Amino acid sequence: MAQAEISLLQQLGSNSCPYHDPLTYLDWSALNTSDYWLPQSAISLHGLAQFEQLPEATKKRLSQYEFIAFIQAGLWLESLFIRRLGERLNETRSLTQHAYYLHEIREEAGHSLMFLQLIEKSGLYLPGAWQRPPRLADFLGRHAPVGSALFWLAVAIGEELPDKLNRHVRVHGGAAVNATIAQMCTLHIIDEARHIAHARSALESAVAAMGSLHKRALSPVIALLLRQFVGSFYVPAAEVYELAGLTPGKHWRGLAHDNPARREFIGQCVAPTLNLLREHGFKLASPIL
Repeated sequence: MAQAEISLLQQLGSNSCPYHDPLTYLDWSALNTSDYWLPQSAISLHGLAQFEQLPEATKKRLSQYEFIAFIQAGLWLESLFIRRLGERLNETRSLTQHAYYLHEIREEAGHSLMFLQLIEKSGLYLPGAWQRPPRLADFLGRHAPVGSALFWLAVAIGEELPDKLNRHVRVHGGAAVNATIAQMCTLHIIDEARHIAHARSALESAVAAMGSLHKRALSPVIALLLRQFVGSFYVPAAEVYELAGLTPGKHWRGLAHDNPARREFIGQCVAPTLNLLREHGFKLASPIL
């Protein structure tokens, strides 16, 4: 392992201490379903006349179920990361690498427990979520060799895309967004900043030896991977609208899918990841929903 990589892992591991357990660190007493859980700008129907005409209680409930859908996607993804990093522990080449993987596993497990606590305390849940995860993303997460370019591409994309929604909540939430939700997003951002730095470094090492033809061949796979992650985190299922009281759910999902404001919002969230991948030589257009 290169000295630069060891130094990065030492720094990231050091910054993981002291560990903040979300179950005890967050102010769960402030959680309620009377507040927005997303700023209106991050709700899928924002910008549509039909959304503006909805009762305030319906808008809030939609924000809550959209956030629940978001974190249930996180539960699926973090379970893959924990599993694959755990498999990697017996293959680590240094104590520093071994220790950092344990830090990351602990933090990802903490996030998942945090999400489950939110679901339990709020009583909001999407029963059908993640029975059918996105096929390519799930397959690569489960089977791509750890250390391969495809694995770290999936990890980098999977870490970065949801991080942008968390950051939007922190910046634009203000007093309108529930305090526990805002605190949760901030804690998640702090931990994920380290995970993203690690994923970016590992991705850079994995693609360093790849030629332009190899990158060109992988580009369609990456484009599909991007679209699947965007769909998972930014395109709520019809069930979300149904549970918020908007029926038929397919109608409202169609409105959200074609919503120009939503497409612009998604484009802003995806842009940093697209730029990263293009800088590594992958030929990618903006993902199409």
